This record gives sequence, structure tokens and C-alpha cells, in this order.
Amino acid sequence: MSVLEMKVPSPGESISEVEIAQWLVSDGDYVEKDQAIAEVDSDKATLELPAEQSGVITLKAAEGDVVKVGQVVCLIDTSAARPEGTAPKVEQITEEPKAAPANVAAPNPDPVKKEVSYAAGTPSPAAAKIMSENGISTKNVAGTGKDGRITKQDVVNAMSAGFSTESAQGWGGTRNQNREKMSMLRRKIAERLVSVKNETAMLTTFNEVDMKPIMDIRSKYKDKFAKQHEVNLGFMSFFTKAVTEALKLYPAVNAQIDGQEMVFHDYADVGIAVSSPKGLMVPVVRNAEQMSLAEIEREIKRLAVKARDGKITPDDMTGGTFTITNGGVFGSMLSTPIINPPQSAILGMHNVVERPVAIDGKVEIRPIMYVALSYDHRIIDGKESVGFLVKVKEMLENPERMIFGAKDPMEVLLGL
Repeated sequence: MSVLEMKVPSPGESISEVEIAQWLVSDGDYVEKDQAIAEVDSDKATLELPAEQSGVITLKAAEGDVVKVGQVVCLIDTSAARPEGTAPKVEQITEEPKAAPANVAAPNPDPVKKEVSYAAGTPSPAAAKIMSENGISTKNVAGTGKDGRITKQDVVNAMSAGFSTESAQGWGGTRNQNREKMSMLRRKIAERLVSVKNETAMLTTFNEVDMKPIMDIRSKYKDKFAKQHEVNLGFMSFFTKAVTEALKLYPAVNAQIDGQEMVFHDYADVGIAVSSPKGLMVPVVRNAEQMSLAEIEREIKRLAVKARDGKITPDDMTGGTFTITNGGVFGSMLSTPIINPPQSAILGMHNVVERPVAIDGKVEIRPIMYVALSYDHRIIDGKESVGFLVKVKEMLENPERMIFGAKDPMEVLLGL
């Protein structure tokens, strides 16, 4: 007998333990090499644990167990023969025969054998969450992802098509209660949020932004931008660019406290808060100050997809000197975002609503967004926080200033 001990790999620096969130296989199953056998939660991300070899698996830890990095969590008997009935299934697909060339007899069409992966019918983490929340069975959703995996869009499409009353659970009204253990990631988020409230002198300042200039640019160039760069032009790239220019003028907003010292950064690693099935994630756009709008949009999209699909890694979220969060996508009008430690400030975006405003002495209807800057008053003074937010507002309302380093183009021309 040849037995492989599978140990918990290190998810990243400073992580010493993880939690078995879910076993994707059962004790005694025959697993294929590289097959995802478990999902493990660290205090930063959820990762899939792939089988290192093919064989029969013996589980050594239960769901919910907290295990050390390097600890054995399962055994794989690599010498075990593949049990009967566990070989990859074969699906019979009949293809239409192509027309035979002249004077050549057309061959009889034979069924084409297509292997069906073990992933067929298995939902992604994002899809599994939606299915669990709505009581949807995998038998009601056809997977179109890689190897037949069920994606989030598959579930959304199936829900829009409708189910029978037996396939979905409505609001019960049974007065039953369910208890679920908080994941390691959720516990860590809770711990960090409470510590921020207790350990920082957090204050929030507000302003409003007339979004008409940005919306006019998007309307005029969005199709050309998407065709040229193969990514959509959104608000987030404009806000990120405006933030990086304002951070250059107000470096304390981009700094952090380390003991008795203030650490200033000559770069802007901007965290973008995104909602994922496992909770709030803040992947980081590195050196955003050097990126174009298209590069920012591509990087945000890449990180958001990884977070949505549960593939985000600790390295994607490590560091960060400033954070942007957008509650407007959920309809929020105004909020006071909580600082993402050890950073010293966070910018909150909100919903765009048409409001009456005074323009050159006349009342006009404009698309207005309220913005909020929460900051640590221990390192950032009120003058700096207000000046930073005003500068962000100015650049968003005059997008050409992003090109000239937050200055008025005429001042650049005149050398002022």
C-alpha cells in the first residue's frame, strides 16, 4: 500500500492556521489528481485544496475544524485500484455527418465519446451560496462552466426561468431557528472592525460631487473605450485616478501609524472593497498612480471576478495604502465607512441621484453623488482631510485635471 499524507499548505505569510469550511468529497471516495477536495478558510480568503494524487481518500479532519498549516488533513491511497463505477462517465453524442466528397462513400457516423469531468454539476462557491439561500437543488440547474461546473450566471438564468413550487423554498414562517458557525474569515472581519472603532480616532467628513461631467464622458466614449480596451468604462477608474492624484498632494492620507512613527508611502496601492459570497474582500490595485483608466478597469475586473468566484488569494489583499468602497451599487445614499487597518483613511462612494442644485445662480437638476472620507484623526488633520476630499471633488467635476496632475490645464499652460 502506498499512502500519501496531504498536509495543509501555507496560504500566505503570517497565516498559521485555517478552517475546513467544506469537504467536497466523502470519506472513501476515489479522487482524481488536481480534483478540488475541500474549501479551506483563512482569516483573509477562501481557497480550494486540490488532491495531490489520484486514489481513495480518508478524511482526517471534520468540517469546521481549525487545523495548523502543515497538519495532515487526509490520506490518499495511491495504490488503490479505481473502484468499479468511478471511471469518468461517457456521454454519447451523435454528430451530423459531413457531406462526403464526390465519388467517395460517406462513412457511417459513429457516436463520439466525450468524457464528463468530476466537476460536472458542482457549483462554484458563488453559485453554491445563491443556491443555498434560495433552496435550489443542483438537479434544477445545468452547468455551462468549465467541465460542466455550475456558475453563478447559470443559477441566475435558472431562477429567471422559474421553478416549480417543489424546487424552491419560500419564506417559511415556521418560527424555527438555525445556527451557523461564523467562518474564520467572518470572525476576523468582525475582530478587525471592532478594533478599528476602539483603537483609532475615526472621524468622517462629507462632500458632494456633480457626476454630469463623468457621465457625459462615459456616454460619449464608452463604446469606443470598450472596443479599444476590451473592458467597460466605469466610475471606479475615475475615482481611483482622482484619489491617486489627491494622495500625492496630501501624503498623510496615504500614510499609517506604526508604533511611535508615521509611515509615508511614495506609491498608491488602492484597495477596492468588493462583496463576495464569503464576506467583504478588499483586493489591492498595486501602483494605481502609474495606471491609465483602462489599466485600472482591467485590474479591478480581474480582482473582482477572483473574489466573486472564491479564488482570491492573501497576496491579492496584502498591503494597501488607501481604500475605496462603493455602497452606491446597493442603493446607499450616505454612510460612514470604517477604516481598513492599518490604513488611515477610506473613501465611500454612494448612489447617484438627480437633485436640484444651484448652477451660476440658476436651479438645475444634476446627477449628484455624496462622498464620505473616514480618517484617523491621530495622523490626519481636519484641514488635510477636507482638502483631500475637495481635491477629489474638483478632479471628478473637471476630469481634464487628472491629466495635468490635479492642476487647472490653463495654469499648466501658463506655467503657474
